[in-house]
Formats: sequence, structure tokens, C-alpha cells
Amino acid sequence: MKLATIRTGDTTTAARLIDDDRAVKLRAEDVGELLRCGSFDEGEEFTFAKEDLAPVIPRPGKIICVGLNYAKHIAEMGHERPDVPALFIKYPEALIGPYDDAEVPGFNADTLDFEGELAVIIGARARHVNEADAADYIAGYAVINDYTQRHYQKRTQQWHQGKSLEKTAGFGPWLDTEWQPCPALTTTLNGEVMQHAPTDDLVFTPAKLVEFISHLYPLEPGDVIATGTPDGVGHARDPKRYLRDGDTVRVEIEGLGAIENTTRVV
Repeated sequence: MKLATIRTGDTTTAARLIDDDRAVKLRAEDVGELLRCGSFDEGEEFTFAKEDLAPVIPRPGKIICVGLNYAKHIAEMGHERPDVPALFIKYPEALIGPYDDAEVPGFNADTLDFEGELAVIIGARARHVNEADAADYIAGYAVINDYTQRHYQKRTQQWHQGKSLEKTAGFGPWLDTEWQPCPALTTTLNGEVMQHAPTDDLVFTPAKLVEFISHLYPLEPGDVIATGTPDGVGHARDPKRYLRDGDTVRVEIEGLGAIENTTRVV
């Protein structure tokens, strides 16, 4: 089942997708509320355009991001393979819809980078969960771009300030409740392949991340874990390839869908 948050005039609705432009309304304003209330009562069928898709969870209680979780990306960034996940936080204000523009003020626009990632969405309260049971707490998966301002990220030992620019991180296009990790993630920049890797080639799997994080603090329905990016980011290239005004980044995960966001320097 594919669940989406769709803009309808001045508000949004959670919806079950029928196909690429038809959906059935669910009795919640967004998928986050749907997961929290647990009611999947259906309403009327309606049509939508892809531009109507909002961030699948517009305001997660927590967005926990994992750094250095693909072996080749760890190597290209010059780090040792970690023994435990490296975590940082992204705020909901960073999220945009799967086909929205990423709007960046000129004073923040000098070292912008893409990071295509698999997102795990929590479906039930998880506290002190074992890895073997973690799947019971995962509602499904989506695609996210951990859009990054590298200068801000690198100027301190804490990555957060470079990882949470307002209105930059495409998230969606929907939550898929049946997809299972293993197919490939591909990120393109203006149609050129930048990243390509299997999503099961993670140092810390979604199940392991749920176990680890839930032993730090509870995970709640609608919380999001961005599982890390493969090698090929612009910052690690020679010469470096940062995003410029008008550049379009597409992140696609086989069988899960794609997001496509164009950077606009405003």
C-alpha cells in the first residue's frame, strides 16, 4: 500500500494511492497523523498532479539522520568505518515535497550538495527494541534527499547546521508499506548519474538502526530515520561539484519511487 500526503487547496489530506494520479482520501490531514491515530477509514476518490504531493510526513516529531553508513561513501569522505551509527538531527522546516523547488538564500548557496537516501518511517512506538523485532515497528519506506551545505557542515564538529537548511530536503513521494530494502538507489544531477548503490549495502541496516536509536530514546509513529547516502556526492568529487541555481536532482529507489527537486537561489 502506498500512502501519501496530498495538497488540496489550502490544506492537505492523507491518501491511499490507486495509481499515478488517482487516490482515495483517508480521514487524517497527513500521513503522520494517520500513523498516530491508527484509523484508515476511507473517503472519496479524487485525482491529483505530482506537484500536489507534500512531504509524505510534513512534520515528523523526529528526523534522525545517519552519517557514514555506506562503506564506499565512508572511504570517499576520508573516515574510518564506525563501530556505532553517527547520528544527527534534521528539523521539519527543512522538508519539501517530492517535486518542490529547493529554495536557498544566496548567502547560504556556496557549497550545496545532494545526498540521496532511503528513509525509514516508524509506525508504532519503539522503545528498547531488538533488531529481530524491528520490522514490527516500521510502517514503511520513502525517499529523501539529505540536502547539505558543506561549508556549514564542516566548520564545526557538529554536522547539524549544514544539514537542516529550510525548504531544501525533498521527501516522498509516498510511504510504501510493502517495499523491502535491496534494490538500487540512483541519484542524478541534470540527468547525469552521480550515485548508484544497492540499498542493502548499509553498514547499519534499518532494523539495526531502530534497535540502536530506540535504546537512546523512544521512536514514535511518524518519526523518520534517514539511513545515509552512498558514494558519489558532489563534495567528494575532483573537482567538487556543488549545486547551482537551476540544477535538478532526482533520487530514485527501485520499486519505491522517485523525488525530483530543482535548486532555486533566491
